Amino acid sequence: MDQDELLRHSSSFGAAAGAYAEHRPDYAQAAVRWALEPAPGPRVLDLGAGTGKLTATLVALGAEVIAVEPDPAMLTELRRALPEVHALSGGAEAIPLPDSCVDAVLAGNALHWFDMAVAGPEIARVLAPGGILAGLWNLMDDEVDWVAGLARVSGSAAIGPRDTPAGWRAETTGMHLPKSGVAARFGSPEQAQFPHGQRRTADSLVATLATRAGMLVMPEQEQEATLGRIRAFLASTPETARGEFTLPMRTGVLRVRPL
Repeated sequence: MDQDELLRHSSSFGAAAGAYAEHRPDYAQAAVRWALEPAPGPRVLDLGAGTGKLTATLVALGAEVIAVEPDPAMLTELRRALPEVHALSGGAEAIPLPDSCVDAVLAGNALHWFDMAVAGPEIARVLAPGGILAGLWNLMDDEVDWVAGLARVSGSAAIGPRDTPAGWRAETTGMHLPKSGVAARFGSPEQAQFPHGQRRTADSLVATLATRAGMLVMPEQEQEATLGRIRAFLASTPETARGEFTLPMRTGVLRVRPL
């Protein structure tokens, strides 16, 4: 994906901020605990915080959270849901915080949108000595048969390679952290996955998938056709055809610790 296409995808969420807040999942607490395990203190920056999905989990775990988000509509949703959190407008490439002010920088489903050649030095700047960087992603567990079928029907715009455990591991293994300004301060990235799940209905799962960047930038006719295929699949699948069900997920974590 070239830079123009990357920007188009990364800036697509604001128009769907309300749906994002309503339908996107939170993060497995065990995954967040593992991400923070080596951090030297409780001060955490949620970078690219969106509507506060990861922020809320951090608050529940007792972290001292600052949230930074560039999209005004997403930031409005975050402030509405979590008024007690210090939430600032800003991006990974220009973090509106002083030097050495946080013990950890976490990014929930956001690290892949950062220009790490610029964001890397900024992240290193705001981290206190011994501070850690971690990215978290919620993944669809396609080792479950019906989830694998859903991924095939949905196409890569709704469930891309990075949205499933094996694809996520392959893509994040080669993530461009070594090319960024964090390379001199950190060791090799560590990966881990943690079981997770989200209670859904067929309708709410369709609404969730409709908030994916690939879907948001898709022409309307193509989007409706894709969502129609997904609805038909869910209606014909015993696990999802009636009432609520648990969507099998994992939370994947990419963590880098100081040398």
